[in-house]
Amino acid sequence: MSVSKRPLPREDLRALEGYHSPQLDVSVRLNTNESPYGPPLEFVDAWLERLRDVPLNRYPDREARDLTDAIAARTGRDSREIFAANGSNEVLQTLLLTYGGPTRRALVFEPTYALHSHLARITGTALLVGERTPEFGIDVTSACALIQAEKPDIVFLCSPNNPSGTVDGRATIEAVMAVAPGLVILDEAYGEFSDWTAADLVTAETPLVVVRTFSKVWSLAALRLGFCIAPPWIISELERVRLPYHLDAATQAAGIVALEFGEQMEARVEMLVSERERLFNALSALDRISVFPSGANFLLFKADGGGRALWEGLLERGVLVRDFSNWPGVEDCLRVTVGSPAENDLFLSAIGDALCEHGGP
Repeated sequence: MSVSKRPLPREDLRALEGYHSPQLDVSVRLNTNESPYGPPLEFVDAWLERLRDVPLNRYPDREARDLTDAIAARTGRDSREIFAANGSNEVLQTLLLTYGGPTRRALVFEPTYALHSHLARITGTALLVGERTPEFGIDVTSACALIQAEKPDIVFLCSPNNPSGTVDGRATIEAVMAVAPGLVILDEAYGEFSDWTAADLVTAETPLVVVRTFSKVWSLAALRLGFCIAPPWIISELERVRLPYHLDAATQAAGIVALEFGEQMEARVEMLVSERERLFNALSALDRISVFPSGANFLLFKADGGGRALWEGLLERGVLVRDFSNWPGVEDCLRVTVGSPAENDLFLSAIGDALCEHGGP
């Protein structure tokens, strides 16, 4: 009996590590930028009631027309400008499957959301890397020069940027759009926490895509729902590439119902922004901690001389934050999600104790 040989994945994927965040059993989990609050109980009741009328023996609406109509109404767009998928991650993957791939190149500005590079690699898209400033912004002059020299097929922007929380101004986005020869993808996963959105820069002929998610503000991380706003001709191309019936009926119904609770969600944004500022001020007052301004629902901070040790000290006290201490460009940095006031108090108490343990007050 012959032993079959195991087939190998594509050669360019063999050394690739999967994208993930540690999920540990702790009392305070502030490492994945989720909302600390579940959706309103009224939402759950309304969603479950809506599900009673879903014909589970039938495939879902493959165009998700009711959902895209609801998103369009909420965002003031035409439904032909909306593409919905399983989280913003699937939106990004579909964009790369459509506009990336072999012989094409995507540009990212590091440090930024690691999934952009990860998706480029798994779709066979060559990667170009530009650098952000020490304050994690984009230097317009050098960025535009790089784009003009390399002519990438896709330019990724991320505002507020992850992991830094940096918000790119309108002038920066417009300057990049003016010189980019191909698609510009602006990831606004945390856009609701910022003071502006680039969605109004999307026009019928502008190759700009603004990507959003229901995971944060709408408290639906478990259901995986995201969307993008783009010209109708881009949306038409994405519809040709996506899998049939890719977005299940339960998630479509959840997205529609969630949009009926806009006032509650906006109130949560105000609470989280207020807590973000409280955390920023408290971290700024700590010795050996440098915290960076943020327009998102998280804060990046640097622990001078010991990011990993501080992460371990927090974990020992039951608080999990995201460890970026070994990432290029954010050495010794950690990122904390803005939680509920009680969670934030526990984090501040834990970081104070951990700092005292590892070097005094």
